[in-house]
Parts: sequence; structure tokens; C-alpha cells
Amino acid sequence: MKNRAFYMMAPNVMEAGEAPMPVMGDDDVLVKMQALGICGSDLHYFARGGLGACAVQYPYILGHEAAGVVEAVGKNVRNFVKGDRVTMEPGIPCFHCEMCLHGLYNLCPDMRFWATPPYNGCLMDYVTHPAAFTFKLPDNVSVREGALVEPLAVGLSAAEKGEVKLGDTVVIFGAGCVGLVTLLAAKARGASKIIIADVLASRLNVAQSFGGIPIDSGKQDAVAEIMALTGGRGADVVIDCCGISLTVQQSLKVARLFGRVILVGLGSDVINGIVMSDIADKELTIAAIHRYRNQYPVALNAIANGTIDIGKIISHEYRFEDTPAALAECIQNMATVVEGVILY
Repeated sequence: MKNRAFYMMAPNVMEAGEAPMPVMGDDDVLVKMQALGICGSDLHYFARGGLGACAVQYPYILGHEAAGVVEAVGKNVRNFVKGDRVTMEPGIPCFHCEMCLHGLYNLCPDMRFWATPPYNGCLMDYVTHPAAFTFKLPDNVSVREGALVEPLAVGLSAAEKGEVKLGDTVVIFGAGCVGLVTLLAAKARGASKIIIADVLASRLNVAQSFGGIPIDSGKQDAVAEIMALTGGRGADVVIDCCGISLTVQQSLKVARLFGRVILVGLGSDVINGIVMSDIADKELTIAAIHRYRNQYPVALNAIANGTIDIGKIISHEYRFEDTPAALAECIQNMATVVEGVILY
């Protein structure tokens, strides 16, 4: 079988090619890809050749928000058959280290995660993946939605880490894909008021359609607006999906006394300007998330029963053949592209 693929050859340069057919192990499934979400990390790698401490070695294959159809199964696999529609959790831990044995497999130091250097992604026709990290799509969940289980898992992890509960007021900085799925996750957990800040009106419009209260932080004083909306109390939970100095500073200021601040975004490598009294005087709890663990079944159930309508996140769809143009558009038109999906 031919295994078409797209290779990054340099920043903003991508070429069509062919990858070797993947070798399927006894505990693996072979999947024919059908849908791939375009993640912000993919765009960072594509435009800049790196993200944080991770630098691309060319040629390189992007993509990790994946869904497809099972083509074959390894001899030890009993829970999948040819034709099953599936989504794949893109990280493969070692299963043996201290973190894995404690159930914290997302912190495995030897994690092999699609499209995180030095590991290639799945922007190709066929991939193999451990059956243990492959999940059947319910009949009423499309492959488009299946590809977005990955970012939704991030949002669910953020809301869980923030202990969002019924009646909470939640503030989210950033209305990109991760900010929006975090909004959906917080809403599903019972938050009564969700305020979301961004500088792009198009994304704020989507957030408002999901039930969020939008703040254009490019035109308004976000801290003042949030404090006014909360009657001067602040938010129970603040989730920063931007990760730049300004939004981290703002997060600390708008959290209520004894509130919780969850750091998700990685927009900057170094954060400056933190006022320690904003933390100490309010006895804030500050935590971060690293991707997710055990969230795929939760996400799939929430999508299947209608609790979370993840399909609304998709703003643009592209053909596999048009992948280079798709990535370029997602970068050039950030004001209009919320989440792009490549269809095979």
C-alpha cells in the first residue's frame, strides 16, 4: 500500500512524499487516517521550526489530533476489528517508570508523543498505534469530532485540575481552540458564569455562542471588566490558555481569595512581572497541566451524549492534498480560523 505523507523541509516549507508503511506490533492496530486536526503546536513547528525547547530535525512530519478506520489488528488485540472507526491518544508512555506506575503516565519522561520532536506525527495515510491508547468512536460521533477529542482532553484536564464545580465563576484567558474547549468543559462541569478574554473578535463571537461572556482585552481593561462582572469578588477558577506574562499577571489579579489559577498555555518560555503579593495575600493555589491522562473516554462519552458539542469548534476543513495551503492559511488568517481539520 502507498503511504502518502507531507514532510516539513524547512520553516514554512512542506513537500508531498511517501512514508514507509508502519510496522504493526502484536499489541497494535493499523489505522487508515481519515481526519486530522491542525493544532497550535503544529503551526508553531511549521512557522518557526520549534516550540520551547523542542526543535525540529528535517524532514519532519506534523500532526497528532487523529481519527481514522482500523485496517488490521495485531495478534494480541481483541477489542478492535477491521472497519472500526477510532481516535488515537497520541502519547505512548513507557509503562515502566515511576510516573507510569503511579498512573501519571502523561508525565512519563520517555513519552513518545506524535509530532513532538524527535518523534514524527501522523500526517500520512497509515499509522500504527497501541490498542491500549486507541478508542472506538460511538456511532453518533463523526471522524471530524473524533479528531478533536485530543484538544478536548486538554480542556477537560484543565477544568478538572481547577476543580470547576456547579455554580463556579470561571475566567479563561485565550479563546483559541484550547480556550474554547476549556469553556465547554467548564460549562459541562456546572460553571454558572464563564468569562473569556481574547483580542480576536471572531474567536470571542464563537465563545459567546457557547455561552461565554466575552471580553475584548485588546480594547478593554480585562482585569477591571472581570472584577466588575464578578462584583469585585473575582473568579473561583482562572484558566490561562495563553501563557504569556500579561495573562499570567492578569490571572493572579482576577482570582478570588483562596481561588485557583491553572496554567495551560505556553505562549512564552519565561514569565516576568509576577507580583508575589497577588499570590500570597489571597492564598492562591496555582497549578499547571501537562496534556492530560485518562480523559479520552470522558471526552467521547460527553460528545456522544450531547453534553459537549465539539463539532462547533471546527471553522475550516481542508483536503489532505491541500495540506501546505491549509497550514499557511491557519497562520495567515488567525483572526478567522478557530480550528482547521484535514480530511483524507
